[in-house]
Amino acid sequence: MRFFSLIVVVIAITGCASAQTAIERRFIPDADLAFPAFAAISETAGHKVDNAPWAAFLEEYVLTGADGVALVDYGAVSEADADALDAYVAMLEGIDPASLSSDDQLAFWINLYNAVTVALILDEYPLKSIRSIKSGPFDFAGPWNDKRVQVAGEALSLNDIEHGVIRAVYREPRIHYAVNCASIGCPDLRAEPYEGETIDAALTEQTRRYINHPRGVSVDERGRITASRIFAWYREDFGATEADVIAHIAQYAEPTLAATLSGKTKIRRYEYDWALNDAAATTR
Repeated sequence: MRFFSLIVVVIAITGCASAQTAIERRFIPDADLAFPAFAAISETAGHKVDNAPWAAFLEEYVLTGADGVALVDYGAVSEADADALDAYVAMLEGIDPASLSSDDQLAFWINLYNAVTVALILDEYPLKSIRSIKSGPFDFAGPWNDKRVQVAGEALSLNDIEHGVIRAVYREPRIHYAVNCASIGCPDLRAEPYEGETIDAALTEQTRRYINHPRGVSVDERGRITASRIFAWYREDFGATEADVIAHIAQYAEPTLAATLSGKTKIRRYEYDWALNDAAATTR
């Protein structure tokens, strides 16, 4: 979620919210299969990933803020736990995804993306936003294109994992509620690892949690819809039109929200908060 800082420059020039959303969409990578080997899935594969180190980290450092948003206590992470996180990522790098079943593969890729993102923030902390991470003054791409891990002989960036593997292989809109980009506007970093056996239920839970939180979707007293920019950036993953996006949202909306969405076909505004999901930001 997870695109390029260059849009900030262009947006400042346009100054128009609708133009802003259109420009942002142009910078979103396509869901193209960049690594065909990772599309090979065997339902009989039996290898299981030990996510216990990631589970321990999440249990210790993921907190729930007063507004219901999951936050990470980056400043409290001990050196030992940061090292353990790095070791977990290295362990994932040593796994051949082809040895995993389809559901276990999806869980593997989401856990890898999220763990690498947290490790990246810890390496650069303190900072106010993941978009602040740049290799130099003329780096407009941010950290998403940097090759950070190697899996089955392929050097991968966060964009590679998300767009070239997860979106391309699975074509599953609920993954957008699971992949976390360390931002307040993003769906929560789940406080436990994804596991193949329970991933369908976990994805649905994540989806419901985000859609029914104001930063996901809200409707004002005049019936006008404000939605996360995620629904604009990845609109084709949710449907061809805004009416399709609203229909997707309605599937997971609680009764009160669902009632206000009934008959709606347009989204008035898209919003997103790129502030770091940092538990230390107690003024939120």
